[in-house]
Amino acid sequence: MAQRDKINLRHRLFEILEEASPGDRVSVLLDRFLIVLITSNIAVVVLETVPSLHALYEPQFVLFETVSVLIFTVEYGLRVWVAPQHPALKRHGPIKGRIRYALSFGAIVDLLAFLPFYLAMFFGVDLRVLRVLRLLRFLKLMRYSSALMTLQRVFYDERRALLAELLIMFGLLIVSWTAIYHAERTAQPEAFGSIPAAMWWALATLTTVGYGDIVPVTILGKMVGGVVMLFGLGMFALPLGIIAMGFSQEVNQRHFVVTRAMVARLPLFEDLDEREINRVSRMMRARRYSVDETIIQTGDQHEELFFVAIGTVLVNTDHGKLEVHDCDLFGEEAVLRTGAPVVSAVAETNVHLMMLGANDARDLIRRHPEIGVALREHNAEILARARPEFEDD
Repeated sequence: MAQRDKINLRHRLFEILEEASPGDRVSVLLDRFLIVLITSNIAVVVLETVPSLHALYEPQFVLFETVSVLIFTVEYGLRVWVAPQHPALKRHGPIKGRIRYALSFGAIVDLLAFLPFYLAMFFGVDLRVLRVLRLLRFLKLMRYSSALMTLQRVFYDERRALLAELLIMFGLLIVSWTAIYHAERTAQPEAFGSIPAAMWWALATLTTVGYGDIVPVTILGKMVGGVVMLFGLGMFALPLGIIAMGFSQEVNQRHFVVTRAMVARLPLFEDLDEREINRVSRMMRARRYSVDETIIQTGDQHEELFFVAIGTVLVNTDHGKLEVHDCDLFGEEAVLRTGAPVVSAVAETNVHLMMLGANDARDLIRRHPEIGVALREHNAEILARARPEFEDD
């Protein structure tokens, strides 16, 4: 009985700390409290660097820091304790699951939120460099901000383009400091007497900062400088354009952010490892529907597998009608190319849908045949659940 109570407590704490069911007031209040605490910590880190404020409010700053560290420590300990409740970590067992969670990016950020405090206390000295790490508490906001999560996804999706841009930029730096070295080394040996000495000018010019502390004086040097400036304008505008375009596409195609935890909670993917769940979440598209809004029009051919994140959908198939609720799915016949086809679908409540393209789903099934078996079983279930018509209330 005690073991069952412990499991129930761990499951409830997991719901509160991680993504809970819609309307979980305790989870919402905790999230808001932590957001306020994190932003307050960032403000305190900045304000205590003002000598007059530090001298006047030092005891209050120390007390606030101590209380914050205790809260962050308890939060981290609880998150590690409930880690085996993550669908993607259940298969690894309690110990290995907790280790894998502790090595995740989010857990490392949580650890860095309070680790400098304990290091300073145990070493007995003021580790000023480590104290700067308190500003990393800002990264904890990523857990609660859909905008930051979207930006993170954009950087990941555009990583190849950004890496290519970085390599090209580095190549331009090499060409720039080599060219200016040969153009100016005779006229200004103190500033351009070696390639390492010319690096500073090349970096300042290519980034269009132009401090003016070192300038070319020869005609050839000025020509090199002009070319470097022109390339700098284009090369530093390009990554901004890549990120802006990726962010715009992400916002346009997603009306809410599909997170790893949302995908992991779906029964169809509960046996996938964390890497595969991350891959699936990046392939998902998302959309909100209002009450009575049509999701699939009669006669339309859809090419998606639909997952209901929140709400209820009334699905009309060739075999009758059925209601699809939270964490359930419909439209698997588009992936299987057989079964009970969806004729139409309408939102009975405000609905959040996650959609996986049929081609992406087939690729997933090729890697994990058990998902195809589960989809066929679910389609057979639909035949049993569907009714020719609903009774009036």
